[in-house]
Amino acid sequence: MAGTFAAFTFLAPVVTGTAGLGQVWVPVALVLFGIGSFMGVSIAGRLSDQHPRTLLVVAAPLLLVGWLLLAVLAGHSVPLLVLVFLLGMLAFAVGSTMIARVLYAASEAPTMGGSYATAALNIGAAAGPALGAVALESSSNLGPVWAATALTALALLVMLPTLRMIAPRVRNVEAAK
Repeated sequence: MAGTFAAFTFLAPVVTGTAGLGQVWVPVALVLFGIGSFMGVSIAGRLSDQHPRTLLVVAAPLLLVGWLLLAVLAGHSVPLLVLVFLLGMLAFAVGSTMIARVLYAASEAPTMGGSYATAALNIGAAAGPALGAVALESSSNLGPVWAATALTALALLVMLPTLRMIAPRVRNVEAAK
């Protein structure tokens, strides 16, 4: 989530500076991101109980590709707005699935599991914008997007090798119980 917060905290300079859209488009982009986020959580909520591994293996790499595409296509308004929506959907599908996995893993201590998941989210919510600010200050309007790309790549490097532990394969729901 740090990558998402790094980029979307500084979305306005991308919308107005890089894409050249007027200020009125900043809230439009944020609404698109919000709708995408809602859809991502809703879709993940339906899929992550039975297919968390598939969801993570598909959505997390697509999130990385999305950040790369945003960095390359941000100067074009239509792709920018479409990607903002898709990135909201992917980021929150992955994030909510990871939180659900923590809660499943900590089923014997749900309060601790919930607190650790919330703490991790809050660390990302604080660290992401800080890193995005450094990237914005030291490069260009797209610095935070590149920071999001790097943070997402780092998260994938940690997640993929531990996928068996995070989301073990389950043949059917009854086998998981």
